[in-house]
Amino acid sequence: MDIPREQPNILFIMPDQMRGDCMSLAGHPALITPNIDNIGHSGTHFTSCYSTCTSCIAARRSLLTGQHPATHGVVGYREGIRITGPTLPQQLTQAGYHTAVVGRYMHQSPYEESYGFKTRILGSIHKDGDDYARFLERHKPESGGLRSAGLSWNGCDANPWPFEEWLHPTNWTVRESRELIGQQDADQPLFLMTSFYNPHPPLFPPAFFMERYLRMDLPDPAIGDWAVPPPNNGIGLPVHSPKVNLTGERLRSAQAGYFGLIDHIGTQLYWLISDFTRKSQADRRPWMIVFTSDHGEMLGDHYYFRKTLPYEGSARIPLLIQGSSQLGFRSGQSCERPVCLEDLNPTLLEVAGAEIPAGVEGVSLLPTLRGDQQVVREWVHSEHGGAPRSDSFHMLTDGKMKYVWNRLTGAEQLFDLCADRKECSNLASDPERQEELLTWRSRMVEHLKGRPEGFSDGERLIPGCPHPAALPFVVMV
Repeated sequence: MDIPREQPNILFIMPDQMRGDCMSLAGHPALITPNIDNIGHSGTHFTSCYSTCTSCIAARRSLLTGQHPATHGVVGYREGIRITGPTLPQQLTQAGYHTAVVGRYMHQSPYEESYGFKTRILGSIHKDGDDYARFLERHKPESGGLRSAGLSWNGCDANPWPFEEWLHPTNWTVRESRELIGQQDADQPLFLMTSFYNPHPPLFPPAFFMERYLRMDLPDPAIGDWAVPPPNNGIGLPVHSPKVNLTGERLRSAQAGYFGLIDHIGTQLYWLISDFTRKSQADRRPWMIVFTSDHGEMLGDHYYFRKTLPYEGSARIPLLIQGSSQLGFRSGQSCERPVCLEDLNPTLLEVAGAEIPAGVEGVSLLPTLRGDQQVVREWVHSEHGGAPRSDSFHMLTDGKMKYVWNRLTGAEQLFDLCADRKECSNLASDPERQEELLTWRSRMVEHLKGRPEGFSDGERLIPGCPHPAALPFVVMV
């Protein structure tokens, strides 16, 4: 089927730090997410979507450029790096789109650079003086603002939102997005990125949503036979420590805060999606909705909180795509093939009739969305580098098996995701799985060959090599 003559309006919904299993559609035992579920049920749910670098800056850079971390040069958390190639919103702008981002900015540097977004209405919670910060100060002057909740920007402690719900950053982001949709010129296609800060901490959902999950039976964290608890069971560590041992009240509070923030986003999406589809129909324009995240959240699994890890809680993300009938997308599909954020770049450019730059490494998902058999790729590579940290890793997965190599120690892990999605059993030392281990190790050796850090000489993996968060060729601001 040809792309419709009219370019579709595109609504790109992006929570921050949302796990791929945190939807009713994905079988979560507690979460209530009907509006999120409907996007996938009425379109395609990609059940094996992975972040190729489990940190916000690198992941969002991959989305914007369509390039893998080793190509765009950011392989960990490193601020202050300029994007030198064409970005998704720049290409859409050239194709005639009004491009807008509302809410959390895309972690680009410098902060003032739009990288193609013609309209920016920014609310990133931790940024003093942005649009949301000024809004909250107008309505709650001298209240202490977001810091009055007493929560860390990266910690696992949770409290209910301290102000009226309409002042919550999630409500504000949706309200500003709906207003922008209502003002959109019918003669110009719209690309709107509604970008939420949550469920990234601070964990402060409105009271109703937190209390809902405090009343429920909640799942226990996954604890693998390989997992090591933090010293002194985590007592005395900073509140934002990535190593935790969440039990009892602290576990329930963290889960209720995190699940409540996702539920709150889902509830707010009803009118946003309604306004978007209704406006598109009134303008006689096709439409497309994408729902995804940059990376996940460990939430106590294997004694970890936060992200930057190769495990399912951190690396697997939601991806749901729905389109109007003019686009020819199938409904009710579930795709188990491995995909990644880079694939969204050429997918959106193709459906918009925009030019796909030569350097894009993602693969368009349009054939899959239209029900055609398509192997996007055999596997996804994910990594995270930086200072000498135990979470510096390289990972390969095809959505069925997963191989993890620790670049510091050389330790290996092999997980059978079909039988053990929570990764509780490391099969790397299982005598019956050595052939599989060798196959995945060989793939990693070949994939990392030629990297400037020296991870592979083409014959073997070499542990202990430097793994900076940014490669030498990147351009600093």
